[in-house]
Amino acid sequence: SSSSERLFDTMGLEIEQLLSKLTEVNDAMAEYTAGFSLGQPNGTQLHMLQRHRDILQGYSHEFSKTKANIQAFRDREDLLGSVHRDINAYKTGMNRRTDLYLKENEHIRNSDRLADDVIGVALATKENLQSQRGVLYGVSSRLGSVTNRFPALNSLIQRINVRKRRDSIILASVISICLILMLIYALG
Repeated sequence: SSSSERLFDTMGLEIEQLLSKLTEVNDAMAEYTAGFSLGQPNGTQLHMLQRHRDILQGYSHEFSKTKANIQAFRDREDLLGSVHRDINAYKTGMNRRTDLYLKENEHIRNSDRLADDVIGVALATKENLQSQRGVLYGVSSRLGSVTNRFPALNSLIQRINVRKRRDSIILASVISICLILMLIYALG
């Protein structure tokens, strides 16, 4: 496009120079006609001189009109090119925004799928815990019925629980004393 614009500008300058030369030739013809006849030029010479001036005026007018049309065409093409560039930029921006929206939508779908998976795992865990609770409740009720049948076994279990509590209290006391001594040592 820029090479054709340069070609048009070069040709326009060349035509303007040729029109300028033609104007000079017409002026020289008018001077020659005025100087040749020493007074009043004859009708044929005047007619020929007028005809050449009309031709020059027609060429000049046609050149100006063509130049204005081409300039208007170039301006329109520049404007349309600018509009096309703006539309393409907008479409590119829209495509980019659309891609971002699609990517965000995919992230949302993945998050939704992940949340569904986590909920599924939580429900499975709940069901497992409920079944374990049922099993433990059954074991506890069987153990209770066995201890009720055998009172000696019940007293043995109570003594084991008492010793277990006592051992837990002793262990907790030892750990507490060790922690206190370590704190005193660390701060002291």
